[in-house]
Amino acid sequence: MARFTRIEVALKMKETGMIPVFYNADAEVCKRVVKACYDGGVRLFEFTNRGDFATLIFAELNKWAQQQCPEMIMGVGSVIDEGTAAMYIALGANFIVSPLVDEATARVCNKRKIAWSPGCGTVTEIGRAHELGAEVVKIFPGFEVGGPGFVKAVKGPMPWTSIMPTGGVSPTEENLKAWFEAGVTCVGMGSKLFPKEVLANENYSYITQKCEEALKIIGKYKK
Repeated sequence: MARFTRIEVALKMKETGMIPVFYNADAEVCKRVVKACYDGGVRLFEFTNRGDFATLIFAELNKWAQQQCPEMIMGVGSVIDEGTAAMYIALGANFIVSPLVDEATARVCNKRKIAWSPGCGTVTEIGRAHELGAEVVKIFPGFEVGGPGFVKAVKGPMPWTSIMPTGGVSPTEENLKAWFEAGVTCVGMGSKLFPKEVLANENYSYITQKCEEALKIIGKYKK
């Protein structure tokens, strides 16, 4: 069962402004990455549903995180159907992120009062996501959809919209400044936060440092 309510999840998204997005087939690598992010001040983490036996990796990771990183809100991304959402909810996922708007996924999350952030690429999709109960919508792929300019354009007629871009986000001041000045609630950050060479060299202190730097930058520009 989820340890954090969907209200707590939404508030923490706005408060911290960043969610690392990561998957690895090795549960031990995942644990080290989660701990590195946690030490850097991160309090939400999106485990990406990729690869065979991903649910088993998350089950181990989430149980470990509850003990070793007790304030970390663990969620799961790349969920495209209700069956997968239900499996991860049963394993304690505190939020579900999708690359698309799927009504059946919305229903199963709402039944369990789990935060759900669907991927949207148009204003119509964002409006439909709101109707289905999404508090924070994901724009994906963020850069290809239109980047910060798209966010700013949406916030004009729909200023109540809470947006989380994933794709095209990097831990640099120039990039984060553009997203947050456009009005995002938070950002999802993947490969730019976890370069392949850093993982290969097990340089987890780099990840901690980058998280600290990114959160500091976000603090300067978030509204």
